[in-house]
Amino acid sequence: MADANKDESLEPEEGFAEDGAEFEGIDGAPEDELEVLRIERDDMRDRFMRALADAENARKRGERDRREAEQYGGSKLARDMLPVFDNLKRALDVVTDEQRDENKALIEGVELTLRELINVFGKHGIKPVTPEVGEAFDPQLHQAMFEAPVPDTKAGDIIQVMTEGFTLHERLLRPAQVGVSSTPG
Repeated sequence: MADANKDESLEPEEGFAEDGAEFEGIDGAPEDELEVLRIERDDMRDRFMRALADAENARKRGERDRREAEQYGGSKLARDMLPVFDNLKRALDVVTDEQRDENKALIEGVELTLRELINVFGKHGIKPVTPEVGEAFDPQLHQAMFEAPVPDTKAGDIIQVMTEGFTLHERLLRPAQVGVSSTPG
């Protein structure tokens, strides 16, 4: 009985060569199988490197989006505050000397409020765009509200400034509203 077990255990298992030769690959040659494995390895390495690059790009994109959200996240609020600035400025522009004398404390309060608003704007990267009469019109910073022929000016010169414009960290929040000289007729 021991001899019968001995004979069974000496028979080669299925899938192995009887003469002790190496297992042949699918195509029959070990070199071919090695080449297939190299190709698979290179493909996996390529996929891994691409996945790594994608992850790094996603990280950088997320960081950039976070920075932009931090810088420009308040742009809607800032844009909504610009009419408050305009109205405070207009209120001070129309005050006569007589009204200033009669309502000194009120006028000073409005001036202080405007100054504080300007300081808050500056602290948050909001800067005014203040064109001057005679400057050339810049469509990147100015919005032409009207055109009129004005003697002694060139076409495209600013002839009137209605409202200041503003930028938020170099990005335009609102263009300055201006009147522009047209070609004299």
